[in-house]
Amino acid sequence: MSTRQHTADNRDRHGATSSPAPAAPFGTIVHATIDTPHPASVTSEGAAWLAACTSHPRSTLALWNSRPAAPVVVPCGTGFDAVSVPAVFGRRVLDQLWEAGPGSGPVASHRGRTLLFAAPGTAQRLPSLLAWEEWHPSVPPPLCHGAGDAITVPPVHGAGGEYPPHPMDSRWLVAPDSHHPWLPGPEVLLWACVRAARSGARAAVRISIFPRADQGAKVYDVSRRR
Repeated sequence: MSTRQHTADNRDRHGATSSPAPAAPFGTIVHATIDTPHPASVTSEGAAWLAACTSHPRSTLALWNSRPAAPVVVPCGTGFDAVSVPAVFGRRVLDQLWEAGPGSGPVASHRGRTLLFAAPGTAQRLPSLLAWEEWHPSVPPPLCHGAGDAITVPPVHGAGGEYPPHPMDSRWLVAPDSHHPWLPGPEVLLWACVRAARSGARAAVRISIFPRADQGAKVYDVSRRR
């Protein structure tokens, strides 16, 4: 299996212009401070998992085979729940999950928000857990989608890595890559949200008009996911 390493900024840490990074082995996730033009694509196993979460798996797979750039509405509550947060805060949560935590499940960006796929039941428990946290006023209220809800997932691209362009407001940040992806539960997302809120508060104190020199993309190895 393979995926691409994508670089959001073609400048190295010294400010010199460099060429795009070569392809990376499958199992990498790219995080960048600006939008990346080529997000990771879904593997055939990941597409099968997403399709199995719908009421008509075979017809859903047939649609993706014929129209790989077509977004599809997938119900929540059985195969996964989804937690939607503002895009900037979502990137901070993703940083915490990969830099100091167990990693993440699939993650998508859709219309200015970050969708974190979570274990079933998370949508019901996470809001109540957040309400008891000291830092909950600093956490943007998440939109939790569980049983009875549905979300629009970004396009699933065809095999071979060749796919047509799609709108930048709907893309995978961490694409599904297996028949049984690991999904964080409410406790893990609570931990990541609180840490993201704290890091955001610390960053606000250290605001500078000069950006750091290392503004390039971050690459995380999904093989270390627990």
